[in-house]
Amino acid sequence: MSEQSAPVAPSDAQQLLATLRLDRSSPVPLYFQVAEALEKAITEGVLPPGTRLDNEILLAEQLGLSRPTMRRAMQYLVDKGVLVRRRGIGTRVVQPKVRRPLGLSSLYEDLAASGQKPTTTVLSLKVEPATAELAATLGVEPGSEISVLVRLRSAAGRPIARMCNYLPHTISGLAEALDAEALERQGLYQVIRSVGVQLHAADQTIGARTATAEEAKLLGERRGAALLTMQRTAFDDHGRIVEFGSHLYAASRYSFALSMLA
Repeated sequence: MSEQSAPVAPSDAQQLLATLRLDRSSPVPLYFQVAEALEKAITEGVLPPGTRLDNEILLAEQLGLSRPTMRRAMQYLVDKGVLVRRRGIGTRVVQPKVRRPLGLSSLYEDLAASGQKPTTTVLSLKVEPATAELAATLGVEPGSEISVLVRLRSAAGRPIARMCNYLPHTISGLAEALDAEALERQGLYQVIRSVGVQLHAADQTIGARTATAEEAKLLGERRGAALLTMQRTAFDDHGRIVEFGSHLYAASRYSFALSMLA
């Protein structure tokens, strides 16, 4: 009696695509319908980082698509940075890169809006006298009390940013509202708004540098990895300085997006 080989279990991607129903009468291109479904599964963790996808021929046959259409869907996701191709290894899911618009919103709000499941660890929260440099930035007298907040922000379970924020004690109720437990449940700007402050504008500077050993360890990167930097001074609708932030982001998983009008 001849031996029978064990059946091969379908991959996560195969199982996902088996439930996908393409609308061939829709004006939305078929490649985009497939790419959108895969990207949603990656963002929601159904296809976690490291998941290997079957080759395009098998996936195309499963969906009844042409190979060029399937290839275009996969290339779209490669270009967006959620899939990576390696010769001899195939196509794998990578950690989605957070693409953040340049607007007056907090990182927590942007991550939550994009389904990245943000979490926060408060590393320190202290009241300190303002140095001359910080006093000039915050518009207070040197030596005035300010709150100094340091947090580690993660997205989808991986650290993505170390954020240092400096807040003057010139806005009623704000210093008292800065509670570590509250700041681990929500974003800083949500806490600021909870005391009646309306954020109106900000001055922002973006740069880049390499990570120190300590920063690399905190952000889960190698020493010398590329980091994005951002410094922001936020103002309320009365023109008062509400906070100054100095943030570091892992460039491998994070980028800024800027829309421009002629």
